[in-house]
Amino acid sequence: MKLIVDGIIENLQDNGGCTVYFAQILSFMQNNKIDLNYIRFKDTQGHIPLFGENTQVNFQAPKWQERWRDVNLQQVTNDTVFHSTHYRLAKQKVKTVTTVHDFTYELYRKGPAKWMHSWQKFRAIRNSHLVICVSQNTADDLMKFCPIDPSKIRVVYNGVSSDYYPLDNTEQTNEVVFIGARGWYKNFTLAVQTLKHQPDLTLSIVGGGKLSDEELQLLEATIPGRYEWLGRLTDEQLNKLYNRAHCLFYPSSYEGFGIPVIEAMRSGCPVIAVNVSSIPEVAGSAAILTQQADVASFNQAFSTLDNQQVRSDIIQEGFQQASRFSWEKCYQDTLAVYQELDAISL
Repeated sequence: MKLIVDGIIENLQDNGGCTVYFAQILSFMQNNKIDLNYIRFKDTQGHIPLFGENTQVNFQAPKWQERWRDVNLQQVTNDTVFHSTHYRLAKQKVKTVTTVHDFTYELYRKGPAKWMHSWQKFRAIRNSHLVICVSQNTADDLMKFCPIDPSKIRVVYNGVSSDYYPLDNTEQTNEVVFIGARGWYKNFTLAVQTLKHQPDLTLSIVGGGKLSDEELQLLEATIPGRYEWLGRLTDEQLNKLYNRAHCLFYPSSYEGFGIPVIEAMRSGCPVIAVNVSSIPEVAGSAAILTQQADVASFNQAFSTLDNQQVRSDIIQEGFQQASRFSWEKCYQDTLAVYQELDAISL
């Protein structure tokens, strides 16, 4: 089998979730000396490591509107498998797999951005021989928004880095962690409003870009002096934060998977989240899940976490739940999809 990967994602985001996904899978592939042909475009940050004697890098200059174009492959053979990092198809006839992470555009965006994204995504899904979904919830959403033959769908869960683990002798703080994007369904405003009723706790905000003027006004008006934007953290820094924090507060109303939930659990950090989309699938019974995304429900969850026995039980269950997920397992399951495609005839 020869795998060709279209690396366009490196031109579309700065080390976001999709980039991490492919970086992890391809690192395992290269360590296992599987033939990889990677298409890398100029002006990328190079967040996907490429190495090894079995890896060939095909450097290309991006054309105008490159992200929407089909990919022109070279030297396609009967054992070639094609995987785009962002919903693109090949010009040539080739065995194709597409990974679908979520349906946030379809649920929360409007106008041309949504139309173009959905057109490209649905076209890739319908013309792929197999489709990987990162959770059963994403697979269910796929069948709602872009129905295909269910036999083409493979659920392969995301992993979690081994850089997240409990540290010895960590002094606990009153920090509540909010991580990632803050717009739309992420419910950042609800998180801030909830902290207003938790005067002994502070809000540590990770990633998501600098705080906007509107967000700063909200924070100053609601929890003045009890918040800090920490910027982007390394895995090591984030692990330390999880270890010392009171909890991860993840009030999102929709997630294709929700990697921070597993990161926190693996670090021994309790999780408060909402019982929607993929969250219950990923968190299991190892988190405090609210039935609604509202201040009253979240405050009740914080009150529940104040019980030290509940807190201890949640942390221990979190370790067990997190052990179900790893990037190595994600790689092995993805490799099985590639091998399944390799065995078919076009």
